[in-house]
Amino acid sequence: MKNLNMRNGLQLTVASILVVAASQSYAGSFSQDNLPKSIKVPAGNTLAMHTSAQGNITWVCKADEKNSKKVAWSFAGPRAILSDNKGNHLVSYFGPPATWESLDGSSITGKQLAVSPSAKGSIPMQLVKANASTRPGALEGVTYIQRINLQGGAAPMEGCSTDKVGHSVVVNYSGDYLFWKAK
Repeated sequence: MKNLNMRNGLQLTVASILVVAASQSYAGSFSQDNLPKSIKVPAGNTLAMHTSAQGNITWVCKADEKNSKKVAWSFAGPRAILSDNKGNHLVSYFGPPATWESLDGSSITGKQLAVSPSAKGSIPMQLVKANASTRPGALEGVTYIQRINLQGGAAPMEGCSTDKVGHSVVVNYSGDYLFWKAK
């Protein structure tokens, strides 16, 4: 039993070291000059990890609470794999609530502060204020998360009607998630 616990602890330590090393190799300077003001991270923060996401957004056809004859696609939740510049899986993203979980066990949730339109047919760019991680690791100390460079993921333009209430559609998307920490 002692050997099993020691091996599990060693595996977790190795995973943590790999995630931290990969995230540090993709961190560095990043210019926010071309981003909309509403989603810029405040001064006093530095880029800690830059990831590329491949995932999907689930949309559900729902009736308006006040008028059951009005229907629209409603956001049901994301699911994505966030990888470093070499394609190594670093973080899983899912929700609700929006949760980012590193392979080392650290995880964060956050509160959306702002959005800004992105390419047609794409979910908006976003700035999120991170809540503190309850576990040590790569996401410990993250203050903000930015979602940029998006392709896809927006709600379908058609297909939601009163006879389709309750149906869901999964729409693929890609983009970048930048994790920031206080200097």
